Amino acid sequence: MKTKNVFTVLLLTYFITGLSFAKGKPKVLIFCKTAGFHHESIAMGIPAIMKLGKQNNFDVDTTTNAAKFTKVNLKQYSAVIFLSTTGDVLNNEQQKAFEQYIRSGKGFVGIHAATDTEYDWPWYGNLVGAYFKSHPKQQDAKLDVVDRGFPATNHLPATWRRFDEWYNYKWIAPDLHVLIKIDEKSYEGGENGANHPMAWYHTYDGGRAFYTALGHTDTSYSDPLYLKHILGGIKYAIGKK
Repeated sequence: MKTKNVFTVLLLTYFITGLSFAKGKPKVLIFCKTAGFHHESIAMGIPAIMKLGKQNNFDVDTTTNAAKFTKVNLKQYSAVIFLSTTGDVLNNEQQKAFEQYIRSGKGFVGIHAATDTEYDWPWYGNLVGAYFKSHPKQQDAKLDVVDRGFPATNHLPATWRRFDEWYNYKWIAPDLHVLIKIDEKSYEGGENGANHPMAWYHTYDGGRAFYTALGHTDTSYSDPLYLKHILGGIKYAIGKK
């Protein structure tokens, strides 16, 4: 009888411990390795996202070390944020680990130069949703927020005027749920025509992906509208409704 009672207590303890673990704070990884152009705004983006984590109950790790991309290490994160990464940042084994990570139902956030990354890895191109081609000089432009029912855009005005570096794309995935488009008549140098997205989300290969082209400038990371924009994308990638 005593043995049975002990077993019951142990079982309940295991269940409660497991439940507590399951309810623990989600954790994200900021990855900001650059093998091409290095954006100075990365230094502003890291502490800004860490502050968002403290304010919104998620933990944040940060690295430029691609060796962190292993199946075991990635398992602890609910989402991975590529913060203005550029060029070829992961080797073949690291790429495989990241593919497995997304297929396990996890999330991805791409910020600004994340589309200027891994041009020879088609799986990544489909995940992030586009590949960078060029950009004109930094200038003011008019953004049309075409979906305001999403966490990254529900706080934004229907028309958002903003100063930033506006990307043109050499390729855009066909299955994206576009959130923001840029009006090419409002600035000089646009090359994607009437359908020129600046932010989007989609499900891909078992996981969730959000991307915003905004965020080149240092001042982006002290702009409340922009910070709430990326926060909404992070929440989506984590899996928070």
